[in-house]
Amino acid sequence: MAVLYAGTSGWAYPTWKPGFYPEKLAQKKFLQHYATQLNTVEVNYTFRQLVKDTTVAKWLEETPEPFRFTIKAHQMMTHIKRLKGAGEFLARFLETLEPLAHEKRLGPVLFQLPPNMKADVEVLAAFLDLLPRSLRTAFEFRNESWFAESTYAVLTKYNAALCVAESEERETPDVVTANFCYCRYRKPEYSEGERAAMTKRIQEHLGAGREVFAYFKHEDTPDGALAAVELLRQVAGK
Repeated sequence: MAVLYAGTSGWAYPTWKPGFYPEKLAQKKFLQHYATQLNTVEVNYTFRQLVKDTTVAKWLEETPEPFRFTIKAHQMMTHIKRLKGAGEFLARFLETLEPLAHEKRLGPVLFQLPPNMKADVEVLAAFLDLLPRSLRTAFEFRNESWFAESTYAVLTKYNAALCVAESEERETPDVVTANFCYCRYRKPEYSEGERAAMTKRIQEHLGAGREVFAYFKHEDTPDGALAAVELLRQVAGK
């Protein structure tokens, strides 16, 4: 049975008190509490630094077995090397994720490309060819030139998901390219109608046997976390 994993981009936000975290909860216990409400988190700080084994061990200890950690790929591959000649660093990066993969707690790895990186499907295909077939990956393109059939064909060949991201600046076409889906909901607010459409689309994916990973934007308020809780509730019909 396909599963909806819903969460936010990060969890260490004291400003989420008292709406999401209890007022007196110590920050070191945030992840443990977060994991009682949501079943996944998108880890963004891996964009700038490699995660340590001790950190991963702590994550695993503080979360239950169904919980999944999605990891944002390091900027060395996406922004500095721009997917070219990134094989050596990719190997180092993936090695840091091995403890999560070994415990079957690793969600997809998100590769977010810079807005000024225009489409080059040959570069994309060459990079995808370096990735282990067992690794689920999603690609967030922020240059309109990528939104073309040639891009979707390459992603489909490697079972890599097109990250369906929506914000005030742009919206990604809702195209399925893998046996799972990856959504990033970045708007500050969603109307009741937008939430209903979101829930319906996710239920369609689940009905087709595709797992869904959905992440709301973190803000100074806990609205994103509460929206993720509500999404899980709506999809479960509770």
